Amino acid sequence: MKRPAAPLIKARRALPALSLFGIFATLTVAPAPAQASVFGPDQRVPLPQSLRHAGARLGVFSDAGSHSVCTAFCVAADAVVTAAHCLYRTSGEQPLRLSDLYFKLHGTLQAVKIAGTETGAAEANVHSGSTRLNVHPPIDATRDWAVVRLAQPACKAGAFKMSRKPVAEVMKLAGNGRVFNIAYHRDLPKWQPMLDTGCTVKRDFDDADWHTIRRDFSNPDQLLLHTCDTGAASSGSPLLVDGPDGPEVVGINVGTYVQSKVIMLNGEVLHRFKSDDVANTGVNALAFAPALDAFLAADTLTDRRDIVRLQDALAARGLYAGPRDGRFGPVLKTAIEGFERASHMPLSGLATHALLQALTGESQVVTGKIPSARTTAATGR
Repeated sequence: MKRPAAPLIKARRALPALSLFGIFATLTVAPAPAQASVFGPDQRVPLPQSLRHAGARLGVFSDAGSHSVCTAFCVAADAVVTAAHCLYRTSGEQPLRLSDLYFKLHGTLQAVKIAGTETGAAEANVHSGSTRLNVHPPIDATRDWAVVRLAQPACKAGAFKMSRKPVAEVMKLAGNGRVFNIAYHRDLPKWQPMLDTGCTVKRDFDDADWHTIRRDFSNPDQLLLHTCDTGAASSGSPLLVDGPDGPEVVGINVGTYVQSKVIMLNGEVLHRFKSDDVANTGVNALAFAPALDAFLAADTLTDRRDIVRLQDALAARGLYAGPRDGRFGPVLKTAIEGFERASHMPLSGLATHALLQALTGESQVVTGKIPSARTTAATGR
């Protein structure tokens, strides 16, 4: 008999009746009270006065129907970042309705919907690493990110700067005690963002070495294995370092990497032991920073009728064969990327006004409504 280790990942999110489900490779975990993944002593404390400004840039994404709650943080006046599974859940699970989700900034009562919700175009205003995250090896943890445009500016206290450091540098900073986490935790009695400064980021752990771990993940090079203490609702929270102008984001907390030991005989499981947390998982900011930049600069469509026009225009070019329903999804995104690739445009997969204009011949540059660079130089305008 032997005891092989089976990898799994638990996504940190709150579900009905304050329950938490383990999302995993091989072992079914029954619903349990809101839990925390704590390494050593629990070091989560209320934010000190010196970090209250950072706490004012955090909030929660929640859904009243399922009671799902995740942390989200501001990256622009009208945009926030969270974990993709907070919006879409994982492969095999029923995704949440984006039109039912809302963002609420810390310390406010204002609930803000996703842009395009009122006109049926909420899907076009979310850009994520994946909408069908795989929790079986290879686990998609490094694609578990999403940036969301809000229906109106909600981040009145400013936004976090993204610190684009390679994983090796983040690990070095953590080794010097400079990486910290601010998040909501549903297992704690007071509903407020909490600080944890006891964060290490490394590759090898007592129960699992990096050679074994990396085989369980897709794109493991952008994976941050960390020991910040986390609890239900902390998914989507920022991993931070101090920068010259305040805290900067180096990654997103998304879940927990767990090993479950089993006793097997002749290929059959005889006994399952309690799962052991190896480390929490995060996405390095470099994994999504270019996509974030493109999304923040884009003029995404917020009306379902415009998305229908986009579908029609792509279909006319033989690039789109899906329904003309005004819904933004993987098929439409692939068609957009096909047009961008063929047109030598930056690859974004985003449904934007500029793209629609280019497809329909309504672009100002195409129709001559904007003077060319040569004309501008000559006239001095």
